[in-house]
Amino acid sequence: MTQPTTAPRRTRAARPKLDAIAAEAVELAREALLEVTEPGQVGEHLRVEASGERLATHVFECTMPGYRGWSWIVVVTRASRAKVATVAETALLPGEDAILAPDWEPWSERLKPEDVGADDLLPFREQDVRLEQGFESTGDEDEDRVARWELGLGRARVLSPEGRSEAAERWAEGEFGPRQTSSRGRRGTVAASCTSCGFLMKLSGSLRTEFGVCTNEWSPADGRVVHLDYGCGAHSETGQEEPDREIQLHGGVIDELEVDLEPRGSDEQAAETPGADEQATEIPGTDEQATEIPEADSPED
Repeated sequence: MTQPTTAPRRTRAARPKLDAIAAEAVELAREALLEVTEPGQVGEHLRVEASGERLATHVFECTMPGYRGWSWIVVVTRASRAKVATVAETALLPGEDAILAPDWEPWSERLKPEDVGADDLLPFREQDVRLEQGFESTGDEDEDRVARWELGLGRARVLSPEGRSEAAERWAEGEFGPRQTSSRGRRGTVAASCTSCGFLMKLSGSLRTEFGVCTNEWSPADGRVVHLDYGCGAHSETGQEEPDREIQLHGGVIDELEVDLEPRGSDEQAAETPGADEQATEIPGTDEQATEIPEADSPED
């Protein structure tokens, strides 16, 4: 038979006993706080707690404006076989209902693009995923300088694929991103996008397939990067009148300016025909009569 197993006993840590001499040193603790604070910042003595062997923590109310729920503490200790306590530490600590500042964040995460002005200087980032090396370094400073000058780059770093992708997403989600267009001019839409606008100047590189810069001073996007599917009422072709519809005539159209109309038959038959100068000739395939035929010249003349 197997014997039942018993769980091992857990040893409880013994709570420190409150030292009587350290606990009675309330005035000593208050005097220590008054040396490091301004008048009126230390309130009533709230309690005393045992912090360790011959260690006692005295808690005082904090009366400073804006520090609701905070408390002053003074740690008092007593040496072995000593009859007098001494101050070990003073501090200001928050309580459960204290108003606390938000958790600290590094500037790179706390600072936003809208917080930076034109004259503000940002620290240099040696490792930036948005950038990549613009040329291959040879280790020789003079040769590197010549290479940059000859290639016309002039920049040690250029945009990386990740940097271009972030910029494209940011611009597309911005004010001048893709916009709905309608040839019927419905409310809230525009008739055409920037793709067909003459005021659009496309960007260079791979971003030219999606973005350009508006150069129309009458547009709200003047001088801004716009998506090719963006559009506004200042489009270069806005308001253009529709071309007149072609008039379709049954049987065709006769151009009388380029074609000379002649009578049927020879000139002699036309001369012998009575009333030839008054008769109008019908044009085959039309319901209209042509202009009056001029009088034919007689052979006798």
